[in-house]
Amino acid sequence: MATERDSLLKKGGKKSDEKMEFQPLSSARPPTSGRPTLPKKNAAGGLKSISMAALTGAGDGLGSFARREEDVKGMKKAYSVSADGSPSYLTPLQMGRHELYELVPFTAVFGMQRKEKNLSQAFASYAADLDTMEADQIALSTSKRHLSSVEMEQRRSYASLMLLEELEMDAVMVTMPLIFAVFVAAMSQFLVGYNTGVMNAPSAVVFPGHSTGIWSLAVASFAVGGPFGAIVAGGLAETRGRRGALLINSWLFLIGGLVQTFALDMFTIILARFLIGFASGFASVLVPIYLGELAPPTLRGMLGTLTQFAMVIGILVSDLLAFPFATEDKWRYLFAVTAIVAALQILCAPFLLESPRWLLNRDPSSRKARYLIKKLRGLRYDHEVETEVGHFISASKVQQIDPVSETSNPREQANKGPFMELFTDKKVRMLVVSSLVLQMAQQLCGINAVFYYSTMFFEGVISNPLVGTTVVGAVNVVATYVALMLMDSCGRRTLILWSSGGMFVCCIMIVLSLLGFFNHFVALVAVNLYVSFFEIGLGPIPWLIVAEMFDAKYVTIAMSACCQLNWACNFIVGLVFPYMNKYLGPYSFVPFAVVLLGTFIFALIWLPETQGTTPAELQAELAIKNSTSVVYHNINIEGAHNNPIDVEWRKAMEQLRLDEEKAMKSGTYNYGFQPIQQSSSALTDSAVNLRMPTSGWRANILGAGV
Repeated sequence: MATERDSLLKKGGKKSDEKMEFQPLSSARPPTSGRPTLPKKNAAGGLKSISMAALTGAGDGLGSFARREEDVKGMKKAYSVSADGSPSYLTPLQMGRHELYELVPFTAVFGMQRKEKNLSQAFASYAADLDTMEADQIALSTSKRHLSSVEMEQRRSYASLMLLEELEMDAVMVTMPLIFAVFVAAMSQFLVGYNTGVMNAPSAVVFPGHSTGIWSLAVASFAVGGPFGAIVAGGLAETRGRRGALLINSWLFLIGGLVQTFALDMFTIILARFLIGFASGFASVLVPIYLGELAPPTLRGMLGTLTQFAMVIGILVSDLLAFPFATEDKWRYLFAVTAIVAALQILCAPFLLESPRWLLNRDPSSRKARYLIKKLRGLRYDHEVETEVGHFISASKVQQIDPVSETSNPREQANKGPFMELFTDKKVRMLVVSSLVLQMAQQLCGINAVFYYSTMFFEGVISNPLVGTTVVGAVNVVATYVALMLMDSCGRRTLILWSSGGMFVCCIMIVLSLLGFFNHFVALVAVNLYVSFFEIGLGPIPWLIVAEMFDAKYVTIAMSACCQLNWACNFIVGLVFPYMNKYLGPYSFVPFAVVLLGTFIFALIWLPETQGTTPAELQAELAIKNSTSVVYHNINIEGAHNNPIDVEWRKAMEQLRLDEEKAMKSGTYNYGFQPIQQSSSALTDSAVNLRMPTSGWRANILGAGV
C-alpha cells in the first residue's frame, strides 16, 4: 500500500515540506463557528495532500464560496480549508470547473480545444487520485484493511471517467441566449473576412481609369485603420461594456459600408476603407474577448473556431458575389453587403447580452450579472448561480495583471510594465520573440496579397480570373477545417515547419510556372496549395501559441501587441504588392519565398515546441501548485455526483416518513379526523377579528356615534 501511495505522489511532482497525512474521515466536519485555522500535521479529520488550491482569497466576498454551514445529520459535505483559513463548500465537479476558469484565458481562440481537453483530463485524473486515497483511508478505518490495487484502480478509473464526462458537458450543453449572442458577434468576424476580399474582383470596374497607386492605397487603407481600431477597442470595452462596444462596432461597419456604397470618387473609397478597417481591427480584439467571457472554459476554443470559419466564409462570399455584381453598373451592390449585414446586426441587438465578467468586475454583487449567468448557463437554482459567480470573480483575480506601485519612479514603471515584464522573464522571452516573429511571417509571407489581388494575379494565367479567385476562397475554407483536425494531433512547431516549407515550395512553383517552365494550370494549383499550407500552420498557430503557452493574465497584453504588429505588416503587403506585381512580373513571389525560407530556418533552429501541455504534465503542475495550500475533507466523486441540496431534501423527506411511521405505530398519528383544538384566547381573538369589519361598516354608514 505504501508503494501505491508513493506512486500517486510521484504523479503529483515534488512533495510538500510536510508529509501527507491521511486520517479517518468519520470525524471530519466543516467548521461551524469562528474562523477556522489550517489543520496542522496529524490533525484529525482532514485529507492534507497535493490538493487543488481552489479558493485562495475566498474570504473576499465570493458569495457561496465563503459561507459557513452546518452539516446535515448523517451526511458529510465535501469542503476545503484554504491557507488563509476560509472554508469553501464545493463538489469535486465544481472544483474542476473552478480550476478551468482560472487556467483557460477569457478569450475565444481558434484551435484552443486541445488545451481545454487536456486540462479537463488532468483535473479528472488528479481528483480521482484524491478520491481513491480517501476511499482507501475509509476502508482502513472501517474494515482495518487497505483497498487492493485492483480495487483502487477500478475506483480511480470510474471516478476519473465520471468527473471528465461532467466537466466536458459544458461543451455540448449550449443555451439559446448563448447561441444568439454568438451569432450576432460572429457577424462582425464575417464582415472582417468579407471586406478582406471584397476589393479583389472589382478593381477594373470601380471608377475606371484610376492609377495603380490609388487602388493599392484604397486596398491598404483597410490595414491602416485596423491598428487604430484595435487600440480603441480595449478602452471602449472597459468603459462602455462589451455589449456597448460591440454595438459601436456595428455602427462603424454600417457607416463605413454606406460611405463606400455611395462613394463619389476613389478618395471616398479610401476613406470608407479606412473606416471599415478601423471597425475590423476593433472586432478582431473585441469579439474573442466577448465570446470568451460569455462561454464556459470548455467552449471557448470551439467559439474561436466558429469565428475563424465566419471570417473565411466572409472571404468566400465576397468572391461568389463578385460574379453578378463586379460590373460597372452593379459594383455598389457589392459594397452594400457590409451595410446590410451591419444593419441586421444592429436589429439583433436585443439578443446581445452583456458580459457577466465585466459586470462582476465593476460590482461583485451585481444582480444583473447573476441573471445573465443564469440565462447563459441554463441554471435553475440560486446556489448554482452563486457558485458560477465565484468562479468568475476568482478567475478574474488570478488573470489580473498586478498594477505597478504608485511610489515607483517612471523608469521602474516602464521596466515593470506588463509588456516589458514578458521580455524580462527568461522563461517566456523566447515565446514572446517567437510570437512576434511568427506574426510578421504570417503577413509578410504574402497571404493577403492573394486575398487582396488574386484577380489581378490570375489575369493572363486563366481565362476567367474570378474563377481562380473563388476556387482559392473555397480551398481556404476547406483548409481551415483540415487545420482544425491537424492541431489535435501535431505539434505546433511541426505545423509551422510544414506550413513554411510547403509555402516556400509553392512560391517556387508559381514563379517557374509564370516563367513558362510549367503550364499555367500548375500556377493555379500552386496558389491553392500555398493557401492550404498557410491555413495549417502560419494562419492559426501564431495566435494559438499565445493563448496556449502564456499565463492567462498575460494573454490579453500579448494578443494586443501581436495584433498591432500583424496589422502593420498587413498594411505593407497591401500597399506594396501591386508595385511588386508590376515591376517584378513573374518574380513577384520571390520576396515572399525569402520570408518563408527565413521562417523555416527560425522554426527549425530556435522555435520551441509549443504544443499544448499533456494531461500528465498538467497534472504534475496542479500537484506542485497546490502542494501546501488546501486541506480537503470528504472528497467523494461518486457521492458528490448528485446535487448536495437535492440530497439534503431527500434526507429530510426520508426523516419525515420515518417520523410518520413511528407515530402510526404508537397510535398518535393524526389521520385528519381529529378536530382542530384551539385555546379560548384564540377563539376570543377570532371573534374580535370577525366583528371589526362589521363595526367599521356600521360606523361608515350610521356615523361615529353608533
